[in-house]
Amino acid sequence: METAGKVLEALKGAGKPLRNAEIAKETGLDSKEITKAIKELRKQGVVDSPKRCYYAPVE
Repeated sequence: METAGKVLEALKGAGKPLRNAEIAKETGLDSKEITKAIKELRKQGVVDSPKRCYYAPVE
């Protein structure tokens, strides 16, 4: 599974908005990779930021 897919799965499974560090802990990915993946997922409209530095999947 690609990085963006892993990040999205972690966000969906959490049930609450997560920060980059929490996503890194959950997935084992590097925070720089997560930042790139979140940027791409936000561009696609599948991830939103309900508050600063927190990310959640769009319902």
